[in-house]
Amino acid sequence: MDQKKIDRINELARRVKAGKTLTAEELSERDALRREYIASVKASLTGHLDNTYIVEPDGTKHKLPRRK
Repeated sequence: MDQKKIDRINELARRVKAGKTLTAEELSERDALRREYIASVKASLTGHLDNTYIVEPDGTKHKLPRRK
């Protein structure tokens, strides 16, 4: 997700916190941007965990098992 989209999410959040109401179009835009942001964070976390190894005291390494 690029910085421009994150800035837009923050702009909409600031408007709501300031007590202003969002239009129906802005609400749907905010929801779509939030879903995209959450998917981006999940993908990043999954990528990190896929490349995580556990190192045993004897020096052997094995991949972190996937949970279902």
